[in-house]
Amino acid sequence: MTYSTGNLIADSCRLSLSYAEKLLGGVPDERFARFAAPGGQVIASNHPAFVLGHLAIYPSRVLRSIGGEKGEFDVPTSFETVFSRDATCEDDPDGSIYPGREAIVDHFFRGYRLVIDRLRETDEATLQKPNPNEAMAGRFPTIGSMNAFYCGGHLMVHLGQLSAWRRMEGLGSA
Repeated sequence: MTYSTGNLIADSCRLSLSYAEKLLGGVPDERFARFAAPGGQVIASNHPAFVLGHLAIYPSRVLRSIGGEKGEFDVPTSFETVFSRDATCEDDPDGSIYPGREAIVDHFFRGYRLVIDRLRETDEATLQKPNPNEAMAGRFPTIGSMNAFYCGGHLMVHLGQLSAWRRMEGLGSA
């Protein structure tokens, strides 16, 4: 049996989404966009809103790289502003900085579920094309290798931040 590169990437992404669902379990809404504060000591570490919001901007990039149409899955402008790779996570005690939990979580899961479906349909020739992202091409020379990173390593690095935040909050492992 031949198993395409798109399916391999999609399998990794699916596992990451399963982990994200577990990590969200038991996270109170009022702590979703707050820095962890074990023993009252505030730790400036990425909170769930920032982690998932940041990750939620990448499905549109993956989709466009494999032939998706602009508009198929757009990133809200508010997400680009506060969750870009250059943004800094901030404590948001009154909910005025970040979009609400439901909007962030919905955009995150809808985006990656669509990515999983599209990757499974993507032909090998598309994934073997040179990576047009000049900043990333030195590390990830093909569209497939770049998307393997976005749907695997990148997801898991940031979900690891969420796991650490949970522990600081006393929520334990997922």
